[in-house]
Amino acid sequence: MDYDVVKSEKVFEGKILKVVRDEIAMPDGDTAIREIVIKNNASAIVPVDNDGNIILVRQYRHPARDMVLEIPAGTFEIHEDPYECAVRELEEETGYKAGGITYVNWTYASVGICTERIYLYIAENLQPGTQKLDKDEFIEIEKYSLSQCLDMIYDGTIRDSKTVMGILAYAGLVTKRKGTKRI
Repeated sequence: MDYDVVKSEKVFEGKILKVVRDEIAMPDGDTAIREIVIKNNASAIVPVDNDGNIILVRQYRHPARDMVLEIPAGTFEIHEDPYECAVRELEEETGYKAGGITYVNWTYASVGICTERIYLYIAENLQPGTQKLDKDEFIEIEKYSLSQCLDMIYDGTIRDSKTVMGILAYAGLVTKRKGTKRI
């Protein structure tokens, strides 16, 4: 089933995103309006230290008007691939380098409105690196066990979707490595 674009207009273009308004053909012959946020793709990474703790970053997120606890993440730089972005963001935000990185999957940030894909990785065998925060980035580093992170998902402390997905993916990897069945 095709949903061809009949008409498209740019509504806004800013520093990190643009918004377009598309008129699309519907299967019944009518048309409908869809507004789309076009944003660069990003990588997110679950850093796990040698004691099995997950390293999270807490930073102010203006749309939420709150300090949000999340896994390190960031958007691609020009011509950067998802893996390179994950490696760079891990060190920039946490000050760690990974001895091993496992690719999990990618997901849409908000499939109903936004083009952004988030590529998810797990970083292990961490070694010290150099934290390199952007001028407008103020990050607090926090460490939690996998069990604590799962509790924080279920009690609503962790609300960021990429972080929920990353922690659950890591829990699945731990379960798989132990050879036990997933629930």
